[in-house]
Amino acid sequence: MPKKINKATETLKIGYVLFVLFFAFIPLFIMIVVSFKTNTQYQTNPFFFDHPSTWQWGNWSKAWDIVSGYIWNSIFVSVLSTLTTISMVLLSAYALARYRFPGRNIIYYGIIASMFLPGTAATLVTVFDLLRRLNLINSLWALVLMGTNGGQIAGVFLIKQFIEDIPGSLFEAAQMDGAGHLHQIRHIVLPMSIPVISICMIMDFLGTWNSVILPLIVLRDPELLTIPVGLMYLEGEYVKQYGEMMAGYAISSVPLIIMFIFTMKTFVKGLAAGAVKG
Repeated sequence: MPKKINKATETLKIGYVLFVLFFAFIPLFIMIVVSFKTNTQYQTNPFFFDHPSTWQWGNWSKAWDIVSGYIWNSIFVSVLSTLTTISMVLLSAYALARYRFPGRNIIYYGIIASMFLPGTAATLVTVFDLLRRLNLINSLWALVLMGTNGGQIAGVFLIKQFIEDIPGSLFEAAQMDGAGHLHQIRHIVLPMSIPVISICMIMDFLGTWNSVILPLIVLRDPELLTIPVGLMYLEGEYVKQYGEMMAGYAISSVPLIIMFIFTMKTFVKGLAAGAVKG
């Protein structure tokens, strides 16, 4: 009887996983299918491939011509914002975790309390006025600045907890060897906190990459647009070319897929470490 129960349970689990995977991948499959079609082919057969001889490869070249510049803009903004954010977060979390100084708790809880402040959409007028005063309107540096500012709070909260769990004897031994603060961060904090740092970097990268409202308001020149805003140009003013749109969406997802492939193992380790710690 237990074997039958276990077999039924495993079958149920596998069925559930397949159910989730089906609904996760079916939109991607349809996107690829439509990217090789004209509007007429799409209306006739929207869910499956036509004969390969009728595939519209030109949709991909047209989509690439439109979105390639936007992709590089998004990569520039997201990478620079993420690296700047994680550098500042590491320094802040290290100071808050390792040292006791007057006002330490006030600063830390003040940072945590700022998580409850309204986001960009609620403070759009104030943010726009600030960027205008800094002469950053129609500049990618405005997105880098705002991306850096928005990704620090959760990072400080997560990384501080991990630094506090690192044995103090390691830092004491490093200090006896003459290691300064930057050396301790580089040789102790970084190697032991890679999982949680990777989670923070992925979250910051995705948040900046997917930002729509701020680039839409701040940027003026079409060649400066990031990919979420630039994809709007694929929709057309009067007629939507669904094949070109889907090809553009597929091309724009490639950087995220590459990032996921190379960071998946570290990301899972970070989640597991957080679960064990909790």
